[in-house]
Amino acid sequence: MKGKQNMNYTKNRVIFAGAGPGDPDLITVKAMNALKKADLIIYAGSLVPEAVLCWKGNCSKTISSAGLDLDQIVEKIYDYHKKGKKVVRLHTGDPALYGAIFEQMRKLDKLNIPYSVIPGVTAAFAASAKMNMEYTLPEVTQTLILTRISGRTPVPETENLETLAAHKASMSIYLSIGHVDKVQKILEKHYGPGSTCAIAYKVSHPEEAIIYTQIQNLVQSCKDNNIMRHALIIVGKSVAVSLKESDVLESKLYDAGFSHGYRSAK
Repeated sequence: MKGKQNMNYTKNRVIFAGAGPGDPDLITVKAMNALKKADLIIYAGSLVPEAVLCWKGNCSKTISSAGLDLDQIVEKIYDYHKKGKKVVRLHTGDPALYGAIFEQMRKLDKLNIPYSVIPGVTAAFAASAKMNMEYTLPEVTQTLILTRISGRTPVPETENLETLAAHKASMSIYLSIGHVDKVQKILEKHYGPGSTCAIAYKVSHPEEAIIYTQIQNLVQSCKDNNIMRHALIIVGKSVAVSLKESDVLESKLYDAGFSHGYRSAK
């Protein structure tokens, strides 16, 4: 895949784009336009629904990367790019979150292939929108943790779920349904077994489901609903507040008695 580049394609950037959580209408306008102009779209077929490809151009070729390894993906990008073709690498949600894009970028750097990134809506925010939930509540929780439990892909010891759960912040747990029994035990310890959590399954897809349950029933709820993958576990006081199970303080931002740079207190 080595060779001298020509001026026709050094200016042509490969685009890493976020497909959003699944609903084609939740892709950004910028990513939609990139798909329309693409000669080749390599999409993460195990997660990105083909419905999102409705935005592709009439002559765009699409390839699922589900069965490809890193070198095969980069080789296809290189083959099109050296001909001056426009390539879009389409990742689920936002490319920067569990997208494995950096390893692809390093390969492209070695080949002197320029690239840019278009962000996307990640599932945690599609879920909160569906739940009519705010992750950051005044004087209740001001931190959101996006994480996963250690499995076949380990996490750093300082970021293990036990350590992060101890903060009792709002938390959206990705890629962990396969270890839901371990997740439940950790969450019970730090958030309490009777606390409300949510399972967000394929949020924004046609078959989406938001299942509310107590943490002590998390494993059973997954079994009852046959959920084994493609779901987030959302925990924290914000979940209960969204269900009107507890009250919350109003913010200072719109408090008539609170002054700031754009408004004087009454």
